[in-house]
Amino acid sequence: MLSVQPDVIPSSPARPLRILLDYRPALRQRTGVGEYVHELARALVETAVPGQPESLSLFSSSWQHRLSPDVIAGATTIDRRIPVRLLNLLWHRAGWPPVERITGATFDVVHAAHPLRLPSRQAAQVVTVHDLDFLTHPERTHAEIRRDYPALAPAHIRAADAVAVVSRHTAAEVVRLTGVAREQVFVCPLGRPDWAPRQGEEPADAPLLFLGRIEPRKNVGLLLDAYERLLALRETRGAVTPRLVLAGGAGLDADPILRRASAPGLARQVDVLGYVAPEARQALYASAMICIMPSHTEGFGLPALEAMTAGVPVVVADQGALPEVVGTAGVLFPAGDENALAATLDSLISEPDRRVRMREAGLVQSRSFSWTQTAERTREAWTHARAQKARRG
Repeated sequence: MLSVQPDVIPSSPARPLRILLDYRPALRQRTGVGEYVHELARALVETAVPGQPESLSLFSSSWQHRLSPDVIAGATTIDRRIPVRLLNLLWHRAGWPPVERITGATFDVVHAAHPLRLPSRQAAQVVTVHDLDFLTHPERTHAEIRRDYPALAPAHIRAADAVAVVSRHTAAEVVRLTGVAREQVFVCPLGRPDWAPRQGEEPADAPLLFLGRIEPRKNVGLLLDAYERLLALRETRGAVTPRLVLAGGAGLDADPILRRASAPGLARQVDVLGYVAPEARQALYASAMICIMPSHTEGFGLPALEAMTAGVPVVVADQGALPEVVGTAGVLFPAGDENALAATLDSLISEPDRRVRMREAGLVQSRSFSWTQTAERTREAWTHARAQKARRG
């Protein structure tokens, strides 16, 4: 039996709009989805509209890890000591217990940071879809997602009162693959970090950088193929090749990639850093010559936006949402073509003036994205969800 204690939700003479946001993806290592949840919550608090009061509650549950009460100043935290896998199994498969029972509070909107709804007796339900790779390539996902998402997500998305997505690409995929009505889908692009761009020239020993989870979906194996080709190309001309830095936590099937990166031949040229904390990312980007995203698909591609914000040129695969994010500021290469990637990198390494032009173009492109905009579009989704909930009864 789950035991809970009621949380006190702030009140005012004009009752605030009560929002519950699932903060669990940001509880430990803030990678893509975790960064989205954290920055969205921060932006929502900072952009609260006078005269339109909101009460934002951040929900977390874990047996081991606790949510700090002051993680986002101005937001209420609701932290339950319930194992994540147990709660996900109950919520995903049984739709029970409702959030009202778990939290001891009631809400107007409950917002899941993933495609599966948070069960609620009375609140409007919003889900966020980052990508649908789990539908088209379930083999690239880990066990829990592989078990639940392909079977359940399309129905959950169609049943949600509003669907938030992080790019126009993902919006089109959601409509195509789940059959949800387009008017139910709200594009809420992610925002750039609050960073000043790198000053002066890049460091003399600036490396090539990959930042992301080490897993098949990110196509790191192809990057290593391209890098080996790059080493061979430049060695024939007696040219020095920058080191390659792989930064990011180990994900599904990471061991073969990590073994290859540490094997003779590559070990002397490849550095594997592991997970990089949010506060260390800016310095890591600032040290790089080029940031590379060779992913099979991305629902958004936050590292590309972060790199452009830091003043670092980006090279990305020409599929998913990556072309949408980098616009004309980045260089696209044909996805899956290691020879094309190697040739692109070889050209950019040899053309510092071109990298300077890309740096300036990237800074301009990055200004198109802000967390304030993300918060505004998310509120539009909430408004639609409440109206949809009222129509459904």
